[in-house]
Amino acid sequence: MRKAKTSALLALALAGAGLSGCAGFQPLYGAPQVVSNLAAIDVIAPEGRTGYLIRQHLDDAFAKNHTASPAYRMDLQLNEARYPRGVRIDNVATRYEYVLTANYALVSLPSGAPAKAGSVRVELTYDSADQPYASIAAQQDAQDRAAEEAARRIQLELAVWLANGGRS
Repeated sequence: MRKAKTSALLALALAGAGLSGCAGFQPLYGAPQVVSNLAAIDVIAPEGRTGYLIRQHLDDAFAKNHTASPAYRMDLQLNEARYPRGVRIDNVATRYEYVLTANYALVSLPSGAPAKAGSVRVELTYDSADQPYASIAAQQDAQDRAAEEAARRIQLELAVWLANGGRS
């Protein structure tokens, strides 16, 4: 019993010593300018389904403040590609690889000075069913998942950039 108590006390002491090294740690969203600047980004996406989806996901990720005037404008360019994979003997693809590349340019407002530019690439696969509607639904689901992941990556890149004081 005494040995168990000693082991438990030693484990607590080691855990406390390990946590004391985190004194300089600050969460990414701990700096108030990160959240407020993300909320002040106006996203301009290209026309089309994928542009609409990524704009919606970015507005949600940034917690866009629709009542305040934007501090930044983000111009997006999207490139989509679909590659057949898993071709059957009758030359019909059973799976597709969907690739979404989102290039963004962040511009300070009202000056229009370039603030940051970047690019994210998302690759995923989806099944192609023999039924036409199921195949369309799978393709649209892939577009939505890719747009959501691209928005998440852009949000993370911008949050790190803003936490560093707007320096790359």
